[in-house]
Amino acid sequence: MQQSILQLALVVDDYDHAIGYFTTILGFQLLEDTVLSSEKRWVRVAPAGNTGAALLLAKAANETQQQAIGNQSGGRVFLFLHTDNIHRDVALYKSRGVKFIREPEAFEYGTAAVFEDCYGNKWDLIEPVAGRI
Repeated sequence: MQQSILQLALVVDDYDHAIGYFTTILGFQLLEDTVLSSEKRWVRVAPAGNTGAALLLAKAANETQQQAIGNQSGGRVFLFLHTDNIHRDVALYKSRGVKFIREPEAFEYGTAAVFEDCYGNKWDLIEPVAGRI
């Protein structure tokens, strides 16, 4: 059996705000934005050049979902973004106002930094050591 994760749902407050953040600030590509109803859209974004999973930006539809915005993982790092140059990306993201809560640090698996997206979700930005992760 061969399987892979296609996408992950990220609960957001507003489609256009989320699209703007991920495309303008983080430099992701908008893969799809399909209107499904007056309240629901199918919106997918992914890092430029991505060959792996995408994010499905899912607008919160009720109070329970609204409460999960920015805290889908209970305060832990939730998403992991690989890069080929962490120092370049940290400098770029900082210039665009991204808040880093941990500066780049070397580990056995690579160099990692932690930032928060516009909702407060924590991301690991990782430049992996060749052959790891």
